[in-house]
Amino acid sequence: MSESLNNDLNSTNLASENASLITPELADTVTLTSIDKAINMLSQIVSPIANLARSNSVWPLTFGTSCCAIEMMCVGMSAFDISRFGSEVFRATPRQADLIITAGTITRKMASALITLYEQLPEPKYVIAMGACTITGGMFNDSYSVVQGVDRIIPVDVYLPGCPPRPEAILDALLKLQQKIRTENYAKRRVQAYQQRPVCYVDYDCGRPLEDLLAMAMEDTSLALDQK
Repeated sequence: MSESLNNDLNSTNLASENASLITPELADTVTLTSIDKAINMLSQIVSPIANLARSNSVWPLTFGTSCCAIEMMCVGMSAFDISRFGSEVFRATPRQADLIITAGTITRKMASALITLYEQLPEPKYVIAMGACTITGGMFNDSYSVVQGVDRIIPVDVYLPGCPPRPEAILDALLKLQQKIRTENYAKRRVQAYQQRPVCYVDYDCGRPLEDLLAMAMEDTSLALDQK
């Protein structure tokens, strides 16, 4: 008797809470006000199972721009065998991948293509910045044609320093990414799904950030108006 009374009280509280989220005109007809509440309730059960499956089937995109790509190729050979971790399927299209390993130097001309590939990856998507040139510009630091850190244009999950990193280091970065995936919460990741956008967009012709180009244009316009 007490259990049924408690269930009735809980259902009454839930109904009153749901009713406060909708308009009075729909209060008599709506039974489930938000699917997010159901997802939040199920995420505690579903997330560990789904994360375990996803972490062991991370499919990288075939993307190499410099000498780091040679080490990334080695990690798929029998001496290191990345297939032990479920990531041997290097895809040729971002539609079928969920990880970009930015292996090598990212030039300004390549930045716009990288942003396009990142946007075409389905959620959830991850990025490993591989090599010193990718992380900070490396030996091309302060170069006019090289992006001084890939995290300036797209968000990065794992940083892998080295020039170039060894295949063992790539496997270690993959293990760290898998650990991050296993500890994620699906409900929180779903909220952030549409926030995973490039940090800044670049011009397709010169590779310069659009914010810088707009600032330069505004400065040139103000100088021209002052001269008049």
